[in-house]
Amino acid sequence: MSRPPEEQIFPTLGELIALRGPAYGLELGARRLALSVQAGGYRSVYRGRGLEFDEVRIYQPGDEVRDIDWRVTARRGRVHTKLYREERDRPVLLCTDLGAGMLFGSRRLKSAQALHAAALLAWAAEHAGDRVGGILVTEGVHRALPALPRREAVLRLLEALVELQPRVPALPRPGLLDEGLARLVRTVHPGSLIPVLSDFQSLNGEGERLLKRLAMHNDLLLIWLFDPLEAEPPPSGRYRLGVPGRLIDLDSRTAAPRWREQFAAHRERLQRLARRLACPLIPLSTDDRPLPRLVQGLARHGRAA
Repeated sequence: MSRPPEEQIFPTLGELIALRGPAYGLELGARRLALSVQAGGYRSVYRGRGLEFDEVRIYQPGDEVRDIDWRVTARRGRVHTKLYREERDRPVLLCTDLGAGMLFGSRRLKSAQALHAAALLAWAAEHAGDRVGGILVTEGVHRALPALPRREAVLRLLEALVELQPRVPALPRPGLLDEGLARLVRTVHPGSLIPVLSDFQSLNGEGERLLKRLAMHNDLLLIWLFDPLEAEPPPSGRYRLGVPGRLIDLDSRTAAPRWREQFAAHRERLQRLARRLACPLIPLSTDDRPLPRLVQGLARHGRAA
């Protein structure tokens, strides 16, 4: 028996819970290298932020200059460096854009794809023993969920995602993602992994500055949601596009060059931003299978410490 049409469009809690098994194939930290049996820590494939202090030893060639302990060096007369190990229960905070602009898609809604990707990332974090929480960016009051351990934290996040996913068409609000990032800046603990799932259409200059602040002491992961129809206009013809009360007539043949130009400019802006932040940018189309795309994206950007 087929499901009601609404359930085919809007993900259900059962769908997101069912992704727990497939998420075993997703490694947020890729290869974690043991530092020592005694320390019991591991090194991240990311830049090593969010590490807790382990010990001080004499500086060796190849050590990071920024990790030199100048107080110990001055006291002992020999250059010493600090060693760190990553906390086992790293906070993973998913910043998920559930604004009205995400209620669009010719294959699957961008919001639906975001929910599936967020669920996979949350389950992967739970499998790794990390704490899971997030910021859900909505047209109303943004929902903040503190990073907590165990399966219950993931279920609470999934319930909120299903509850708050957009269901009514509306015009996107400029700066909406900026607001969510501002709240995240106020609550995040250094050393967190922060996947940001959005089409980034509501990201303004202030949002870029907030992302830069977050990237200073955390690991960012930008997951860019888009639909093929945003990259390539529909076949030649006249169409009515928009939301109720704000519809426009469009001749796709004459609009095609500008259409493609706008998409390319947005893609290039995000690529430049990711390079400045030194963080991965994973494009995720609504016609992609989320798990293989995430696995591929994380493997491409991951590196051993």
